[in-house]
Amino acid sequence: MSTIQTKELDGAVFRWEEAKGVFRFEGDDAILFWLNSAFKTFLDTLEEVSGKEAADVVLETTGYRMGIIVGEYFFHSGQEPEMVLAHLPDTYAAAGWGRFEVTEMNSDEAVAVVRMKNSWEYRVNKLQDKDNGGTFIPGHFAGLFSGIFNKNIWYEVKSSQAEGEAYCEFVFSPSDVTVTQNIHQLARGREQREIADLEKKVQQRTEELSEKIKAISSPIIPVLDQVVVIPLLGHYDEMRSKELLEKTVNEITSYKASYLLLDLTGLKKEISEYGLSMIMQLTSATHLLGIETVLVGISPSLSMKMAKLNQIVGDVRCFSTLQHGITYALKKEGLSIC
Repeated sequence: MSTIQTKELDGAVFRWEEAKGVFRFEGDDAILFWLNSAFKTFLDTLEEVSGKEAADVVLETTGYRMGIIVGEYFFHSGQEPEMVLAHLPDTYAAAGWGRFEVTEMNSDEAVAVVRMKNSWEYRVNKLQDKDNGGTFIPGHFAGLFSGIFNKNIWYEVKSSQAEGEAYCEFVFSPSDVTVTQNIHQLARGREQREIADLEKKVQQRTEELSEKIKAISSPIIPVLDQVVVIPLLGHYDEMRSKELLEKTVNEITSYKASYLLLDLTGLKKEISEYGLSMIMQLTSATHLLGIETVLVGISPSLSMKMAKLNQIVGDVRCFSTLQHGITYALKKEGLSIC
């Protein structure tokens, strides 16, 4: 028995060289896959690993590049497009790609319309329970016509067998769209989504931290009857100054305090105009509530900073330490610490 067998079907030549384990189609090395198992598994895995959007671009790009190899071969052979497309449908059908026909073609304008039934991609998509058409076949014919017409051609899907139509119909015409452009667009789209996701996470985290800061920042601490202390820590910008002012005015009356000691020890020499303005506003607001505000923990460098910013303390009592401020409040109430 011969180890080499050759068969011809509709002009397409198949050759098996069993001794070498080689299969040839139209003179070139080829391989056979089962669509409903091996090739479906390949496509399922591709989509699982890279995601549907990326898998569609990969298949579209692969189809295009395979198509342009075929198209450029015929273009350089000098054959007219009409002649090429007269026998290609039988070749593709013999290879199991499905049956297609070119229903319209204008070589001068590089425009063509293709109808296709039962393509291998449609059959695999059906096995995958997909209700939309794939990208390999239209991408492949876009590459084929790009090679035949010697200009960039892209496609538009007019009907899809996967979506219940009797056949797939694709319109091919000159376009600025390229597979390279699609790859870059996919990368940019992913990058933009990643940036958007990151920005969303940052915003959520910032909001969470802001809420925590509000809860712990400059707490009102009752130290004795009628005496509360608020330690000022860190930098006070416009927002933080406003939050502290509103929080203090809204909550301080619940402590039934007569004296509010603002401890500036944690500010050291750094204080902003917003911080100084907040101190002055807080002093005025608590005065209207019948509470005397006392400033404690003012360092020499901080006092110079306040003087340079032309902030006038006026009648507000100031002490160098918290202990002195508490002692002052107790004496005003006729009390002392035993």
